[in-house]
Amino acid sequence: MKQGSPQQRPDMPVVMLLPNIVTIAAICAGMSAIRFGFESQFQTAVVLILVACVLDGLDGKLARLLKSESQIGAELDSLADCVNFGVAPALVVYAWALQGTNSGGWIAVLIFGISCVMRLARFNIDSKSELSGKQSNRFVGVPAPAGAFLVLLPMFLSFLFDDPELIPRGVVAFYMVCVGLLMISRIPTYSFKRARVSRTNVKFLLLGFAFLAAALLTRTWATLVVLDLAYAASVLWAWISRSRLQNDS
Repeated sequence: MKQGSPQQRPDMPVVMLLPNIVTIAAICAGMSAIRFGFESQFQTAVVLILVACVLDGLDGKLARLLKSESQIGAELDSLADCVNFGVAPALVVYAWALQGTNSGGWIAVLIFGISCVMRLARFNIDSKSELSGKQSNRFVGVPAPAGAFLVLLPMFLSFLFDDPELIPRGVVAFYMVCVGLLMISRIPTYSFKRARVSRTNVKFLLLGFAFLAAALLTRTWATLVVLDLAYAASVLWAWISRSRLQNDS
């Protein structure tokens, strides 16, 4: 009996794989950050985490632009977020400041990492709700990329003032726990994905981005500290606003 040949899938253009390639590159950056962290090359480790953050912001946009969104791409992106925003920052901070704190520093690392995983799980559920029609211009809790950015603030300050012992280890551990709790909190934080700007103000926005790029290139650590503090202030303002609304109701 002659067997039929299996149905062949059509060839896929290589360009359609670009979003997944960017995601894998982000994972490589995050995992390499861990390596450099434990080799005491902390500035390189931090830069690699920031590179992973940038790549994470590109892969989804590329997938939508190329119309190559897929289930495996979504799963890869979620796993990449876990590595780049939960595991890598926590281990780099641990290698930088918390190795000599016995169990306390490691407990802080675990709390941050688990909080990030829980935050990503909630984000995946919220994303499915948005696909069904429910959309919001706010996140619930600090997003995982912002949490990774916030938890690196002690390192930014240390690099800025060229003092590895600027912040006590206990303070670093406590701060890491606080950032983890912010990620799983119910505080509404602003989502810049749906921000709008009037056409008359576009030129000012572009000038602002040019200024920011110049500041990052010339005064990297000072600029990152300012950005971190500005975001922390926005979270504090969101918490105050939420408390006022609850009291009024």
